[in-house]
Amino acid sequence: MIRKLLARDTAEAHRVATPLELLFDLSFVVAVAQAAASLHHAVSENHAGAGVVAFCMAFFALWLPWLNFTWFASAFDNDDTLYRVITMVQIAGVLVVASGIPAVFERQDYRIVVGGYVVIRLAMVAHWLRASRDNPEHRRCTRRYAGGIAFMQVLWLLWVLVAPPGAQLPLWVVFMLGELLVPLWAERESATTWHPHHIAERHGLFTLIVLGESILAATLAFQKGFDSGVNLISLAAASLVIVFSVWWIYFESPTHLHNQRKAFLWGYAHLFVLGSIAALGAGLAASVDYDLHLSHAPGTTVAAFTTVPLAVFFLCVWYVQDCPGETGVRKYLLPLGSVAVLAATFGPAPIHVTAGIALLLVVATRWEAGQRAVA
Repeated sequence: MIRKLLARDTAEAHRVATPLELLFDLSFVVAVAQAAASLHHAVSENHAGAGVVAFCMAFFALWLPWLNFTWFASAFDNDDTLYRVITMVQIAGVLVVASGIPAVFERQDYRIVVGGYVVIRLAMVAHWLRASRDNPEHRRCTRRYAGGIAFMQVLWLLWVLVAPPGAQLPLWVVFMLGELLVPLWAERESATTWHPHHIAERHGLFTLIVLGESILAATLAFQKGFDSGVNLISLAAASLVIVFSVWWIYFESPTHLHNQRKAFLWGYAHLFVLGSIAALGAGLAASVDYDLHLSHAPGTTVAAFTTVPLAVFFLCVWYVQDCPGETGVRKYLLPLGSVAVLAATFGPAPIHVTAGIALLLVVATRWEAGQRAVA
């Protein structure tokens, strides 16, 4: 059945993620796993610089389509046949991107990733054109989305086909910024009717998906330790403490998306929240290789791929959860924790020390929450 793709009520009761959205997320499990695993191997092979660049490019090609679809679905999802088919085309594009990620890390070959990305984004254009046809009051906004996304896909195809290798990185930065500006330009006319609770839930679910990569790294430590006879139990335990702390700190504070400006900053900041969690998983897996003497990278480099992503995560969560406006102890906890974690990079047993710092932050934030509840 085909129905009109009408804007939904921003105050709709009991709005939760749909089975199709969960299937959409499931495709990203594979893709994020590919990006994190490739970064892990790049770090262990002591190709950290090239690995970081490739990871940033690959992760952006995953995060932005997820973000745009999620906010579109929050505003317009009607779950009819055509909506499902277009979304499934996007899922196929995600899997194409996932299949091309190893080539990005190994040969700097972006053709498959860009091809899959363009498939996802052109399907998104089809969604926006449907919304434009059925919602006259949002027509300028939705057409700007469709036109802006389509124009950027032309640039991406030119980038992968004709851009000289030396110009690819600076052009990627420019085009990335262009993609981020499309929603700002489109929503200047009229804001789409996204649902605050639904958006917060969707980002929380995606955070859990990405956090699964870090849980996988802890599992790997247990498995390799048992198989090799090397005692990695303490490393696995430290990894789990870090993972649990990331979960606890992210979900400790409620999300308040009370205006359009806050929503944009909050949504875009999640590029760094989610990217840092994925990189953290790669860093923990690289630490397992280091302890098994399978890594070619220096210990400080390996440690930095746990401590730096965790520090970035703390700072970004401090920002997106409105901590700059907090008073009391909480106002300083996560920034100070970021500094302490970075300092742990250069000390003995950096992963274990980092786990201790993360645990102290959890205790302190929980204590602060308890004090406020009493007050």
